[in-house]
Amino acid sequence: MEKIKAVIIEDEELGRELIKNYIKTLDTIEIVKECENGFEGAKAINELKPSLIFLDIQMPKLNGFEMLELIDDSEKPEIIFTTAYNQFAIQAFELNAIDYLLKPFSKERFTDAVNKAVQRINGSAPKIATQSVSKLISQPITDKLERVVVKSTNKIAVIPVDKIRYLEAQDDYVMIYSSEGKHLKQATMKYFEENLDENDFLRVHRSYIIRIDQVNQLEPYGKDSYVAKLKDGTAIKISKSGFKTLKEKLNF
Repeated sequence: MEKIKAVIIEDEELGRELIKNYIKTLDTIEIVKECENGFEGAKAINELKPSLIFLDIQMPKLNGFEMLELIDDSEKPEIIFTTAYNQFAIQAFELNAIDYLLKPFSKERFTDAVNKAVQRINGSAPKIATQSVSKLISQPITDKLERVVVKSTNKIAVIPVDKIRYLEAQDDYVMIYSSEGKHLKQATMKYFEENLDENDFLRVHRSYIIRIDQVNQLEPYGKDSYVAKLKDGTAIKISKSGFKTLKEKLNF
């Protein structure tokens, strides 16, 4: 039987060595690449197209979930999470990830996860749906978002949240305006409303979320509507309820 191609994406050398040592005793998996961060991992997946990845969550540059956003849906491999953090285990199992190995994990536990992966890849177990993966990667690693990853045709942008000035709804996308430019991301305003720090950001209109400390002035705009002038001169339409909440936060 042909071995299944797998990639290890793990920033700690000891973690990579442990996985390799466990795999040496198995005849079903071939490690074709080791990666130390999410950028390397995304590149390896796009180039090598493995059927399986062993993915850490907390990594430098890009975390595991952010890395998955960079992979085309048609090329997403099966995933076994290997992490020291347990707060995302429930989501992983609910969304039908292959397995979620909490460090330190035993050889027996690892082998069990690999066997499940082999069954799924060979078609004897249900394959995870793309929609489920998409829901999984939308979960932020920390309590509140610290950065936003945006993939475009030619490049990848990692936008620190503290650089964001405001966000604008555009159908199934959100335009993110930052001090470094603007980027269009497939996401919902509800997602950002729930995961941006409420002390820093406020949804002032169904189409806009603003960074509170960017507001320079509030002005009436027609009947029962208002405009927030930002420090860069941008005028943002705000609703009546958004105006009331914003006034309270700004002590106007």
